[in-house]
Amino acid sequence: MIDQNISCYPVPKLEDLADDIRERILAVQEKAGFIPNVFLTLSYRPAEFRAFFAYHDAIMEREGCTLTPAEKEMIVVATSSANGCQYCVVAHGALLRIFSKEPLLADQIAINYLHAPLNERQKVMLKFALKLSRTPELVAEADFAELKQQGYNEDDILDITGITAFFGLSNRMAIVMSMQANTEFYTMAR
Repeated sequence: MIDQNISCYPVPKLEDLADDIRERILAVQEKAGFIPNVFLTLSYRPAEFRAFFAYHDAIMEREGCTLTPAEKEMIVVATSSANGCQYCVVAHGALLRIFSKEPLLADQIAINYLHAPLNERQKVMLKFALKLSRTPELVAEADFAELKQQGYNEDDILDITGITAFFGLSNRMAIVMSMQANTEFYTMAR
């Protein structure tokens, strides 16, 4: 049963979706044990659904990426919090708890990453991601130099940038659609 109150936009029924979209959603359900509401709400516009998840997979599952799954989720949680996106903070906070095996870390980062138990390298990564998210016009060579001092290379910087940019889009879509996080996300890995 799909809760129709997960978005202010229509939520299509699974049986009405194109085969490729329905198969992707059912595969996620089998793996997670439930269907994350982002899949259902974005299925309202099939072409955008496909493009959204293709880019998501390209940046979050890129071969050769040196950022850990937990570090990727740190970026999502920090920037989503700055953008005021409840859905992404809650859903990706759950993923961060799972990947980091630290039940408090997502909440700490969402409130103020500077007070979270992160190493200096991770703090520099989040400082850059938040600057890129909030004031991209102020990104300068000094920011790249600081990242490189922490051991990040050009590809790492593009990975941080891609995650930040993609979730800026995701945050805005979730906010405008009034996307609600699944209740399962709130208690995962606590």
